[in-house]
Amino acid sequence: MEKIKVIIADDSDFVREGMRIILEVDEEFEVLGCASNGMEAIEIARKCPPDVFLMDIQMPVMDGIEATKQIVENNLGKVLVLTTFDDDMLVQQALQNGAKGYLVKNHTPEHLKQMIKSVNNGTGVMEEGMLFNLARNSHALAGGFNPEGYTARELEVVKAVADGLSNKEIAQKLFISEGTVKNYITSILAKENLSHRTALAVYYLTGKKQG
Repeated sequence: MEKIKVIIADDSDFVREGMRIILEVDEEFEVLGCASNGMEAIEIARKCPPDVFLMDIQMPVMDGIEATKQIVENNLGKVLVLTTFDDDMLVQQALQNGAKGYLVKNHTPEHLKQMIKSVNNGTGVMEEGMLFNLARNSHALAGGFNPEGYTARELEVVKAVADGLSNKEIAQKLFISEGTVKNYITSILAKENLSHRTALAVYYLTGKKQG
């Protein structure tokens, strides 16, 4: 099995080293390098392209927001943003620049690895607590996501996806089957020409489509 190649970018030596150790002891991952800012991460990627970047938001020289923009524009890899619960507006900017998801820093090793795998597989990931903050601070509905053409039930599903609920949780909340939820999401993604549920959540919360 081919290993998932990762570049870690964080200005904290402790955080970088901790994540490096967690990943290097797992045969499913390969850490290509560690960087203390976004510019260093991009330089490493130009020599050894990764599958996934673990990208802190607030760093000197080049922050994670600008680094994400350059990484996406140059197709250097997928970005998983590292954040704290106080960074919600910065997370929104990173998502608008093309980040595929974000991970709150108080993660467990297994959660970290699962999130990386999800992003590598194109699933995209979001933390439920941060989603609520984004939704609270977002004004996207005024000039971004257009609810016209949706049924009331479809809008309930869209909002539930943006709230970070799984298909099972949506089914329980709306009293429908998981299969029906899946069909709704597939139809909504096709309608908006989006590839996965995280892109739908980003569009709902920020008004910007990632494709």
